[in-house]
Amino acid sequence: MPVIHATDNSFEKDVLKADKPVVVDFWAEWCTPCKMIAPILDEIAADHDGKIRLAKVNVDDNPSLARDFDVMSIPTLIVFQDGVPKRRLIGAKGKPQLLEELAEFL
Repeated sequence: MPVIHATDNSFEKDVLKADKPVVVDFWAEWCTPCKMIAPILDEIAADHDGKIRLAKVNVDDNPSLARDFDVMSIPTLIVFQDGVPKRRLIGAKGKPQLLEELAEFL
């Protein structure tokens, strides 16, 4: 399943109304830690296709979403399940740590 590029206009449909957990990656082009974590998230999403989805929100293009979910630093990952934020992870992490943090959703 391809990565969702969620925006102010598509967030409700793509994330809040999704039928499976969605890991939302709040990021920006200029953020080096965001670039480091991106391929790891892509790999996790591919490995667990059918169980979770991955959505990316560019905070520069969608500042109201970042504000709505109190994203103060990036990368911030928020796992939404049934339209509700269930877990928040801040900062770049390696694959083993991310898998551990996301285990209940996988």
